[in-house]
Amino acid sequence: MAPMGIRLSPLGVAVFCLLGLGVLYHLYSGFLAGRFAFLMLGGPAAESGSVDLRELLAASVAAAVQGGEEVKLVREANDLHEKAKGKTREGADEMLTFGDLHSNRKMYHLLKTAFPGVQINTEEHVDADDQEKIFWDHSIPEDIKRKIQSMLVQADSVTVWIDPLDATQEYTENLLQYVTTMVCVAVNGKPVIGVIHKPFFAYTAWAMVDGGSNVKARSSYNEQTPTIIVSRSHAGTVKQVAWQTFGNKSVIISAGGSGYKVLSLLDVPEVNQEKADVYIHVTYIKKWDICAGNAMLKALGGKMTTLAGEEISYTGSEDVEDGLIASISINHQRLVEKLPVLDKTSQN
Repeated sequence: MAPMGIRLSPLGVAVFCLLGLGVLYHLYSGFLAGRFAFLMLGGPAAESGSVDLRELLAASVAAAVQGGEEVKLVREANDLHEKAKGKTREGADEMLTFGDLHSNRKMYHLLKTAFPGVQINTEEHVDADDQEKIFWDHSIPEDIKRKIQSMLVQADSVTVWIDPLDATQEYTENLLQYVTTMVCVAVNGKPVIGVIHKPFFAYTAWAMVDGGSNVKARSSYNEQTPTIIVSRSHAGTVKQVAWQTFGNKSVIISAGGSGYKVLSLLDVPEVNQEKADVYIHVTYIKKWDICAGNAMLKALGGKMTTLAGEEISYTGSEDVEDGLIASISINHQRLVEKLPVLDKTSQN
């Protein structure tokens, strides 16, 4: 019997129990919601040692765009603090600016915070004592949601290559149409995700092998007398060899930045983007310069190889010693077979 003659009605007991359940729900719902979000937005990757390539693509786009914002801010403030960090193999100064450094820091920490188990290779030095956390909100852009399915891969099979500012020399000269920020994801050494962002023109191209892309190959190419895009520093050398190989009717475009050159092969809706049929580089180059473009071409049915026609592996050394040739919608092997002279040139 209840004290003092008070009787508890079944309805009152039910209300009391419901109130108690409500309190427990509010106490734990935040924890459970957070746990659910963790599981849905990267929890399994962290716990099982795998990562979702769709999420990694979305984060790569976010990193390239945020890095590009840093590049723009430095250039617009005219606060480059440019200096030579060394010499290229051709003897030219290899430039470094605050744009490179600020972009590198933003891109690296965003990706490292979101995917701590993934190896990240980046062009500029990252201070081991710099433990900044830049959080990605795990939002997936609508075009990526529509075109790309989730795909889990083992984290230890993934290597990310970051180029925080491609075409630094042109950046210092205010030739901003050539400047890009790039992210590439390789799985077991094979490039599968490429992101190329043009920060001064608010344009971002992305593609995923066996997934989809927001850019297309151009519909018309000239295989007999192609337009060939080359580095500004190599234009004279390549012009002579290209005319020997394809005839003197071939057109040579000299441009800065590997990202810009790859975009020239594609159907890019940007008025400051030139068009070419073949991209050739005749000397040593770094993998962060070319990995994103390689992935993009591969996703769209194109090819990027050494001048000897060999596939480029994106593990191990950061160097590609033997130059490269890139094309799309053209018989790539036939192009390679036309270039014996360029293969020798690449060793100079």
